[in-house]
Amino acid sequence: MAGVVLMSLVAVAGFAIAIYAAWLFHDLPDGNEIVDYRPPTSTRLFAWDGTLIGEFAQERRIFIPYNRIPDRISHAFLAAEDRNFFNHSGVDVGGLSRAMVKNVINFVQGRRLEGGSTITQQVAKNVLLSNERTIGRKLKEFILARRLETSLTKEQILELYLNDIYLGYRSNGIGTAAYNYFGKSVDQLTLAEAAYLAALPKGPHNYHPIRRKDQAIARRNWILGEMASVGWVTKAEAEAAMREDLVVQSAPQRTKYRDADFFVSEVERRSKALFGEDIYSAGYYLKTTLDPKLQTAARIALMDGLELYDRRHGWRGAWGNISGINEGWQQEAAAVEAKLPERRKAPFERPDWQVAVVERAGGAIRLAEAPAGENHGNLRASDVAWAQGGAGLKAGDLIYVARDATGAYALKQVPAVNGALVAIDPWTGRVVAMVGGYSFSLSKFNRATQAKRQPGSAIKPFIYATALEGDFTPASIVVDGPITFKGANGESWSPKNYSRTYYGPQTLRKGLELSRNAMTVRLADKVGMKTVAAKVVQYGAVDSMEPYLSNALGSTETTPYQLTAAYSAFVNGGRRIKPHLIELVQDYQGKVIYRADQRKCPAGCTRAFDGTESPRLTPEGQQVMDPIVAYQINSFLQGVVQRGTAARASALGIPLGGKTGTTNEYRSAWFVGFTPDLVAGVFVGFDDNRSLGESETGGSAALPIFIDFMASATKNKPVKDFRKPKDAVYVSIRGHEEAFRPGTEPKVIERAPDVVDGPKPYNEVWRDGLTGQPSNQATPQDQPKKKKYVDEIEEEVLY
Repeated sequence: MAGVVLMSLVAVAGFAIAIYAAWLFHDLPDGNEIVDYRPPTSTRLFAWDGTLIGEFAQERRIFIPYNRIPDRISHAFLAAEDRNFFNHSGVDVGGLSRAMVKNVINFVQGRRLEGGSTITQQVAKNVLLSNERTIGRKLKEFILARRLETSLTKEQILELYLNDIYLGYRSNGIGTAAYNYFGKSVDQLTLAEAAYLAALPKGPHNYHPIRRKDQAIARRNWILGEMASVGWVTKAEAEAAMREDLVVQSAPQRTKYRDADFFVSEVERRSKALFGEDIYSAGYYLKTTLDPKLQTAARIALMDGLELYDRRHGWRGAWGNISGINEGWQQEAAAVEAKLPERRKAPFERPDWQVAVVERAGGAIRLAEAPAGENHGNLRASDVAWAQGGAGLKAGDLIYVARDATGAYALKQVPAVNGALVAIDPWTGRVVAMVGGYSFSLSKFNRATQAKRQPGSAIKPFIYATALEGDFTPASIVVDGPITFKGANGESWSPKNYSRTYYGPQTLRKGLELSRNAMTVRLADKVGMKTVAAKVVQYGAVDSMEPYLSNALGSTETTPYQLTAAYSAFVNGGRRIKPHLIELVQDYQGKVIYRADQRKCPAGCTRAFDGTESPRLTPEGQQVMDPIVAYQINSFLQGVVQRGTAARASALGIPLGGKTGTTNEYRSAWFVGFTPDLVAGVFVGFDDNRSLGESETGGSAALPIFIDFMASATKNKPVKDFRKPKDAVYVSIRGHEEAFRPGTEPKVIERAPDVVDGPKPYNEVWRDGLTGQPSNQATPQDQPKKKKYVDEIEEEVLY
């Protein structure tokens, strides 16, 4: 009877064990699913020259293939974690036994138990299991480790381990850890640095390189000794590495180049449109169009220009005040600064700005971050006067300052105004620089691509191009005089020139060089606004345009990005290029999955060089403008720089064209200009679209920023001339060489004095320039004289 009971108990126990095992292992992976497993990997962004400029990631990880992992790194990790890795079949019985013996002591002493896990077991746990420390999980780990050894090679398992493991400092895998800790790629690490990384799997916080440096060095040196004992390095190499200090970066960095934040943010938005959420985990290599030198020049030019505008409009006052300058005032100042709106805080992009407190209204200050005895200074006298002309200074005021070359301190304030700068290669559409605002750290809004504003007179070149593609030529004459139009509601509209003066019959060149509003509207009316609107959209300057005459003066909104790209047609022979920031994308295996250049290479591209002419690729972009017309506008816009509203830019001394733009009530200021190789557009305006102030035109607010940028962009570059169309006919008109489409050049030119250069402007004789009816603003004695002038040029085309 007892035997039966015993057998029953054994059966029940066996049955219970079977049920438990079935429950425990019912969801156990078979191991084969890891064959195609790849840990989430960062997408890394590179500039045109290979500079790392950004990273998109769920987990910061740079995947390094096994064949690119240096031996010193893999040996360091094997010495630290699993020196018998290449000899066991997933579970190291000897290592497990030693761990069990140690765990008896650990248990008695109340310490954490050691796992004795092999690298294979750690891969199984990290990839397929949870981190719970239970007997059940450990059994699963053993089983999966054996399965992994039959599914993957040792090299594949080690590759997974080294790329997946968390190593602190926001680092997953050795590739990211090498960059975050040491600012290096894995193949640049020294032996000592590789050994330190191998110390981290045991607990990155335990061996923090700054807070627990002694423990970190001790663990690193132990690993070096283990490597030497196995024979992976010599004793001398290990001892030399042990003598090295442990020096790391103060904090992990996504990139050392930080001038491209607006650009990177825009690339992220466009990458998501192309690849979705994969950009955060698929490990793409993304080559952008950015030129770091031009990007830095653009950021500095825009920030300096906006600060210069801001200074013209006065000191707005301190950002805070403390009642007394006592010991510890810095903490009180920091608390005040922390509560400031982001737009008023010192920008990250100005690291030389310092917090200071005013000791006396005369300009004596005390610095928050300076050694004792060196924390006193004085504001520049000109800045004290500037502040007193505004909100003034008083003791206890908290301000930002920056030290100048003389040792005095300049008074700084964050501009309330904002703006954007975009620079594009007119031949390829590559966006080589983009700054979407004064400071990305203060505002992420990208005014280059997201702020739609009226371009004002910056739209005029496209109006004139439309006319030249029709019946007009550079010899055509249009009257610059008062004009009135009746609206559908019976109200009249009379466009005015900015100067409120009128110069009579003028060539198209003069109209564009001097940005004559009345003349431009008269021209658009003659061409027909439906034609003008359709053409301006075709050129790419705006997305859509209503056929209203006011739109000929730039009342249709666009973005700096779009308008700058459209100006490229005046440089590249009339082609509408597609501006782009992403040049090439490769997956983690190096396969190209996206390329901006979609042109097909003709036959002969792949042949070896045999001395014959190389294949010719078709130019980038769509032909939207006659090449000769494009050059005509180019030449007119060079005149804008030489004699017109952008004459200040002529100081650069290089072939240059461009156009200013100012909108009603001075709400926005523009300048878009170009060299033979670069087009750059600058926009200045408030985010709430309020007025910039009286006389803040494109020439005063935007042009100086363009000049500063172009000075840097063209420095030490060879001077090139604009390309002239070979099939154009060139004729001198009023002292200027003009290009004509064959058959449109004038046969006989009646020469008349250029009224603009005369002693007095054209009086307001014509009400609409077409009827010949004099206005009552002209005196009777003036009328015959002016009428005679018009008669003298009637042999030319007069509109």
